[in-house]
Amino acid sequence: MPTPHNSAKLGEIAKTVIMPGDPLRAKYIAENFLTDAKLVNNVRGMLTYTGFYRNTKLTVMASGMGMPSMGIYSYELYKFYEVENIIRIGSCGAYKPELKLFDVVLSKRVFSESNYALTFNNDDCHIEFSSSKLNEIIQKTAQDESLTIYAGDTVCLDCFDPYMPDLQQFLQRMPKDFDPYSGEMEAFALFYNANFFNKNAACLMSVVDSKFIKDVATAEQRETGLNQMIKLALDSATKI
Repeated sequence: MPTPHNSAKLGEIAKTVIMPGDPLRAKYIAENFLTDAKLVNNVRGMLTYTGFYRNTKLTVMASGMGMPSMGIYSYELYKFYEVENIIRIGSCGAYKPELKLFDVVLSKRVFSESNYALTFNNDDCHIEFSSSKLNEIIQKTAQDESLTIYAGDTVCLDCFDPYMPDLQQFLQRMPKDFDPYSGEMEAFALFYNANFFNKNAACLMSVVDSKFIKDVATAEQRETGLNQMIKLALDSATKI
């Protein structure tokens, strides 16, 4: 059934959804990786395509930026569209010196100071875990393709970290055993919703900036330069 944010009909969205933040990245994936791709939703410009990748039916849908946007779209996919798996693909900032531009990071758990869980579900929760099932598939797929990925902790922020006057103060407020590889802005809401509905969620990220390197990926590179991560997500989705 359509929702106020999604005009797709039940059955037009696959059980597994690849979810970039950027609608243009969703369009890029549909046009360059899927066959028989059909636009099934365009409400508020959140482009959503369903097609086939290696004979597997998949949907690619944009989430927008930030936890509130991801929270709405992932909630509706799980609750109203019978989606079982969401693999978020996006960009991230690197917090480790060994990470270079376009290295791929897989989130195993995420920390956020957001009150998303408290507001949504009266749950004073600030750490959420991704799906071990999806992570195992993604890591095995990366191994089979001789692709190095970095799996570990992620922080999920309410603001764009390069704009923060003192990121270090935020990092010092994290739990002592939390050692983040990267920072992004959507994974906590996605993981919380997945666990709330007893569904599966994973988060793959490509490094586009780092305090340890001077290079920063341009908007064009962020749209089209993330093919390694995109292909890993798609290849993994065929094995679910």
